[in-house]
Amino acid sequence: MTTTAVTAGGFTPADLASVLARVCRTAGLDPEGAVLLRGHTNAVYHLPGDHVVVKIARRGTPANSVHRTIALVTWLTAQGFPTVDLHPVHQPVQTDGHLATIWTHLPQPGHSVAAAQLAGPLKALHRLTDPPVDLPPVDTVAAVRRSLAAAASLTANERTYLARHLDRLGADLTDLTYLLPPSVIQGDPQHRNALHTDDGQAVLCDWDTAAFGQPEWDLTTVEIHCRRFGYGPDHYKAFAQRYGLDITTWDGYPVLAGLRELRMITTNAKRAAPGSATLQEVRRRINLLADGVSEARWNIL
Repeated sequence: MTTTAVTAGGFTPADLASVLARVCRTAGLDPEGAVLLRGHTNAVYHLPGDHVVVKIARRGTPANSVHRTIALVTWLTAQGFPTVDLHPVHQPVQTDGHLATIWTHLPQPGHSVAAAQLAGPLKALHRLTDPPVDLPPVDTVAAVRRSLAAAASLTANERTYLARHLDRLGADLTDLTYLLPPSVIQGDPQHRNALHTDDGQAVLCDWDTAAFGQPEWDLTTVEIHCRRFGYGPDHYKAFAQRYGLDITTWDGYPVLAGLRELRMITTNAKRAAPGSATLQEVRRRINLLADGVSEARWNIL
């Protein structure tokens, strides 16, 4: 079983290997040759022998959050919505208080899903205005405040600057008039939270951030990822054309974009260890924000 020296999901490598082995034993899976795909938030493993992906929830994740994700995806799947399927075992798998979900593995080509491929699934998602699952409301301001409070590696000056910027944007948020009705939103739609299917289509994945709120948040997130992570304006324009709305033409866009970028900064800041490359990138983003450089490329964390 392949392990990694980098702590993932809030676990030490030894603890994570133990949790994975117990999850596999409970679910009747083979951990041999397991490969860690992602570990920044949750620990996500590919099990090549069983053609599944095991997602171990980050240490401390509330159980109701994991159960909500399963209920949402089960509902979406029943409607034929383009999402990655849950593996057909009883879920979530629980071992010593740790929760895991198991998903069908979709082999991927060497390139990420294009932004334009996100448009159809997102538009279909945003038509779902009455979900049977009790999704949390969107509260980006509160989420940023929580992350700031936990960002121990930032200096007092950095926290003060970000808090004041948040206060200004939060005040502006109360005056917005939205374009679209509230609906189910993915919460973090981006190129890495969608997967290619065998027939060249795209399906959404990673539903941990799903919420009920304004679709404008999803559209702004796609635009930010295109602009900040090197995909370029044509990539975003193709998405906007296919979705049928260019969010940058809406007068509320600067407020949502500012808040979404703050969340992307502070979410990483709260997990950044002193002296780490993550903290270096967080500080770089803060400096670019303070300088008003909206087109500068960020490094993916």
